[in-house]
Amino acid sequence: MPTYTGISSEAFRHPLDQQAEEALRNLPGFDLIARKFVEFLYERPQLVYLMGNTIQVGPRQYSTIYQIFRECVRDLDITPEPALFISQDPQANSYALGQENPYIVMNTGILDLLSEAEIRAVLAHELGHIKCGHTILIQMAMWAMSAASVISELTFGIGNFVSQALIYAFFEWRRKAELSADRAALLVTDDLNPVMSSMMKISGGSNKYANECSLQEFIQQSEKYQALDDDGLNQIYKFLMYTGVQGTMLTHPFPVERIHYLRNWAVSAEYQQIRQGNYQRSPANGAVNVTPEPAETEAEKLRRKVEELQREIDKMKKSD
Repeated sequence: MPTYTGISSEAFRHPLDQQAEEALRNLPGFDLIARKFVEFLYERPQLVYLMGNTIQVGPRQYSTIYQIFRECVRDLDITPEPALFISQDPQANSYALGQENPYIVMNTGILDLLSEAEIRAVLAHELGHIKCGHTILIQMAMWAMSAASVISELTFGIGNFVSQALIYAFFEWRRKAELSADRAALLVTDDLNPVMSSMMKISGGSNKYANECSLQEFIQQSEKYQALDDDGLNQIYKFLMYTGVQGTMLTHPFPVERIHYLRNWAVSAEYQQIRQGNYQRSPANGAVNVTPEPAETEAEKLRRKVEELQREIDKMKKSD
């Protein structure tokens, strides 16, 4: 399998990902969210939780998975090596988060459902998020929406700045970011089939009836889905489903749509050039740069937050 030494994330980032991020960053309120996110960053508690409630993969823990993981890290030229955790959860899911200490969490549902080639594709996909700097924006989106809906008072009015437009932009960007991560998976596996079959199985795969599932049929389903756009009304229905008008906003494009985008890229001159070693090289740290404010000591941070919290409590008492 190919190794892309020195590759920049810009070499394979999907243009829709880049456009959606630019639109998000230009919206009013984004800069405030970035500053507050750094202030209230909860990366460390999440790592503590994972260390206490999951299995950290290493040379003597899930050694086969660890070897696949290290190969993916090498192939995408990611340093330092992120942490990988396995969580006991039957849902076939995985995710990547973290800025200072990025990490990947993979559920046991993935291990039980997918082949090793498909697991490689999933790991490469999540590493693609880390390579592109997506993880910081994903955490910002999660934090901002939580702050707006649950703890707006305790975050000192941040809920007032998280507009519906900003939330929509976060979701729109998250969906487009998946297209870049899918490209990373294809680069590492150098084979469309395991990437697409992993999407098919996560969509509705079954160990018991695995022999009755056909990747070619799923590809045809993808083509039929694209053909729905011939009817303008169907395009409206798709928009409504993605944007949550008919339920919850979706964080990922439909798998059949992701397959469509990836199959097109697999036959592109851009992909062939990258495979031949002709790609943009740089020590880029990712697409998103969130610069923290001047450092404070832990004691100063704690004292300041206690004082701010007391002021908020006093305000609420006066308003009662």
